[in-house]
Amino acid sequence: MFEHELDRYWKTVVNSIQDGLMIVDRRGIIVSVNNALENMIAFSRDELIGKSCAVLNCNVCDKARQDNGGRWCSLFKTGSLAERKCTIMRKDGKLIHVLKNASLLHDDGGETIGAVETITDLTEVVEKENQIAQFRRELQAEDGFHGIIGNSAAMQHVFDLITNASQSDAPVIITGESGTGKELVCKAVHAISQRKRKPLVKVNCAALTDSLLESELFGHVRGAFTGAWRDREGRFESAHQGDLFLDEIGDLPIGTQVKLLRVLEEKVIERVGANQPIQVDVRIISATHRNLKQLVARGLLRKDLFFRINVIPIHLPPLRERAEDIPLLARSFFRRIKLKSGKTIEGIGNDAIEILMNYPWPGNIRELKSAFEYAFVNCHEALIRAHHLPPNVLYGERPPRAARSSTGDRDALKRSRLVEALEKSNGRLMQAARILGVSRVTVWNQMKRYGVQMERKPNVGQPVPLTADELP
Repeated sequence: MFEHELDRYWKTVVNSIQDGLMIVDRRGIIVSVNNALENMIAFSRDELIGKSCAVLNCNVCDKARQDNGGRWCSLFKTGSLAERKCTIMRKDGKLIHVLKNASLLHDDGGETIGAVETITDLTEVVEKENQIAQFRRELQAEDGFHGIIGNSAAMQHVFDLITNASQSDAPVIITGESGTGKELVCKAVHAISQRKRKPLVKVNCAALTDSLLESELFGHVRGAFTGAWRDREGRFESAHQGDLFLDEIGDLPIGTQVKLLRVLEEKVIERVGANQPIQVDVRIISATHRNLKQLVARGLLRKDLFFRINVIPIHLPPLRERAEDIPLLARSFFRRIKLKSGKTIEGIGNDAIEILMNYPWPGNIRELKSAFEYAFVNCHEALIRAHHLPPNVLYGERPPRAARSSTGDRDALKRSRLVEALEKSNGRLMQAARILGVSRVTVWNQMKRYGVQMERKPNVGQPVPLTADELP
């Protein structure tokens, strides 16, 4: 291969790479750039050649011009630059984030004659990082009161009760339907109390048998029962000087209720199989979805225990009684799930919000979150619309017969939205695809499937009718 052919070959390679490339002499004067750098900073090659590399306005360039007019920057002292993040300026004044790598160039005698720099555009990466940071800030701002979301008067009252309860060591009882967020209230009480630096230990009273629950709460000694091959501390000891959360306390067995009452009154426990009292300092935070007064009347809850745990009651209203909080909760779940899923869904349609506001939400906030998880899986458009929601939310507990076999209705709805998107985009498939949140091919396929025609307006002349069959 002749020398001039080799030279042409390497120029082709240099101009084919996506990263910007720049060669400077030992004074920092640009002697060569590739096409990628021209496109990146919007300067032409003629505008760059012969100019100082300071034209890029790099924010981390360490100028070290020597008094004798020698080497121009610190690169010529260190010999290389590896993965240095910085910003440079385009011709229009816009800053772009880049990653720079640089090395010195030497002649046959080993003398430094210049340097070569590669510049990788990080603009998209930085924008995504900023977007994620913005999402996180929004989520933190919307977390409201220690993770509990709500602006309604009912929830403001709950926030006041949590604040007051956190300042006391008295037992707290949290009541409310399943899915209303009782565990979040417990965490909030603990987080703003003087016990916040000590453990918050949780026990689900409904998830364990009578014997296991007693061992979990109070611990046991070796040999206390079959399988007790070593001493084990219970949850009360683990929560010493902190808080113990007894979830579903309405399911606590009568025998365990007696021992719990003693702990509340005397502040001591005994491990299963032992008779040595252990002093504990624990605040009890309990929760239930059941009516404790009815349990007392039926003999399922000791009356004296009820009065001991019912010192500071906090009742969480069901979601249907604070419907004004639904849009706020919906936006919060939308942003959280979007951040996790990475899908490019832009928002929630008004028709979906209307459905959410009118649904009674028997599963409360937990059900609302599940509805959005379903919608994100089901949605392939720009907005979450009503038809993306779960059937029970959209139609109620018993969907109408027509809704169960509503393929025709769904097709009619899809065709209507397709026509609307094409009209908004003036027949441009890419724009219509962005409106619908689908690909251009999907738009094309839907046009053929539904027999959609549109009016394509050229630059001159009259509108020309175009059908799906005529698309390339």
